[in-house]
Amino acid sequence: MKGNFKIIKNIEIMRLAVYVKNPMLRKDVRFSELELKLRNAGCELYDIEFGKDLKPDTDALLSIGGDGTFLSASKRVSDSGIPVLGVNMGRLGFLSEYCPDDIVGPLLAGDYTLEDRTLLKACVTDIKGVPVDSSLYPYALNEVTVHRLGPAMLGIDVTMNGENLPTYWADGLLVATSSGSTAYSLSAGGPICTPDSKVLIIAPIAPHNLNARPLIVPDSSVISVKMRSRDDTIMVTLDNRSVVTSPDVEISVSMAQFSLKRIRLNKSNFIRALTAKLFWGEDFRNGGEQ
Repeated sequence: MKGNFKIIKNIEIMRLAVYVKNPMLRKDVRFSELELKLRNAGCELYDIEFGKDLKPDTDALLSIGGDGTFLSASKRVSDSGIPVLGVNMGRLGFLSEYCPDDIVGPLLAGDYTLEDRTLLKACVTDIKGVPVDSSLYPYALNEVTVHRLGPAMLGIDVTMNGENLPTYWADGLLVATSSGSTAYSLSAGGPICTPDSKVLIIAPIAPHNLNARPLIVPDSSVISVKMRSRDDTIMVTLDNRSVVTSPDVEISVSMAQFSLKRIRLNKSNFIRALTAKLFWGEDFRNGGEQ
């Protein structure tokens, strides 16, 4: 897969931050062996819980877990420019796709590249244009969504660069990046996009109008979302974080001014990952060609 990747120089001694969201994983023998191999190779490892725990001159952050942990790890590095390597300790993983046994050699040999993954920024304002819910970290790697919380469906008015789209009547709506195309957007019937695609996906969640379809737009677009609801509250989510607020808000979603740097081992392949993890194209007529 070709993309706008930067080759990293060979680094023999590395300072690595380690983020483990689930403390039970620290008891996993695979994690213990990974730590031991890296320390024996001369790497400096230290644990972090919050972004402020990051030390200067950190070469990378190891995210130990699954894709949910990777999303939390992305918040920890924020705009620091520190790349994140996802170490998969679970089952399905597109962001955390590498087994512990597969990373030590390529990491120490510099046999990897950096992907620039688009981040979304969401600004939530009230009817007077005053920002609300300022405590919510405003960036998302996968998607920004709005959801109904009560029994009434939402009427969702969307504009793209000031141009009105038809109103969606649905349980909710999401705006996803190409990274998020294999996450919630996939469940909502959205398309799969290669990670280097410079696009955003606008997709209704359980739409009531049958002709509503996901829409792909340039990632330079500014998307504004307003809701109509008979209920008093709705939920806004940014990746794996959420806030409950009034439906009388406007949500502006645009590309953040910085990207997330993700470490991709050179042997990895997105198309092979689709076939292995999602059984993409599996058909007995293919005779094992996939």
